[in-house]
Amino acid sequence: MKIYTLHKTQKLPISVDEAWEFLSDPKNLKIITPAKMSFDIISGADRPIYAGQILQYKVTPMMGIRTKWVSEIKSIVPKKYFVDEQLYGPYSLWHHKHFIREIEGGVEMEDIIDYKIPLGILGQMIHPLLVKPRLEEIFNYRQKKLVELFGEYK
Repeated sequence: MKIYTLHKTQKLPISVDEAWEFLSDPKNLKIITPAKMSFDIISGADRPIYAGQILQYKVTPMMGIRTKWVSEIKSIVPKKYFVDEQLYGPYSLWHHKHFIREIEGGVEMEDIIDYKIPLGILGQMIHPLLVKPRLEEIFNYRQKKLVELFGEYK
């Protein structure tokens, strides 16, 4: 079983409170997701995140394949971090840690995603061709969108 990790960091010129307010509202996930993924929240986004919260959405992760994705907020420490895990969706494993740290002049946000793709050896073969580039594209879009929303860290 091959488990991959995607690690992204970004600095923004905002306070921890502002960062947390944005990131802890599940409705904002649509704002930072590329439009071509057709991201639609089905349920669970009616309040800020809390441990045990179930979020359901439909998404088109790649190649026009539309799927349901269900995730659970597994743990949370307000204004510091939260962890979500996919319960149902396109990955065999999806464990996403979101960290927020105060730095001089703003915050540093860090995403660490551990994931496994299905299909065994075939999945491992398509990972560098399709999955990894697509995840990089999605998280690069997020970083660009957050700069548009909050400004560039200097």
